[in-house]
Amino acid sequence: MARLFLLLLLICAALPAQADEHTVVVTAAAPQKGCVEVEVDGKRAQSMSCLSEKLLPPANAAARPPPALSGAEATMQRPSNQLGLYNRAALEHRMGNAFGKSVTPQRPAPPPPASPLLPPR
Repeated sequence: MARLFLLLLLICAALPAQADEHTVVVTAAAPQKGCVEVEVDGKRAQSMSCLSEKLLPPANAAARPPPALSGAEATMQRPSNQLGLYNRAALEHRMGNAFGKSVTPQRPAPPPPASPLLPPR
């Protein structure tokens, strides 16, 4: 049975493919640089070096000067602490050692009351 199946498979492979008027042949240009796709346990993954190369800007982009920023774009480029937005580093500095422990910031201990008998320094 297996030999019969193998024989039929070889005969079908040897027959020339016949195209009729409804058959469309599509040819695609070969890619300039191909990426290797790997399948492991049913999950497909591409080569990381190939993906990194795809993310790089084109070579002629380095020669062009950067475009001038409009007022709104210049504002968006400013740091968050200049815009009055949340800044974790500033919050940690303000809270001191109470950061993550209390909602009230760290403050120095109040000075002891001055003695009325001793002159002020």
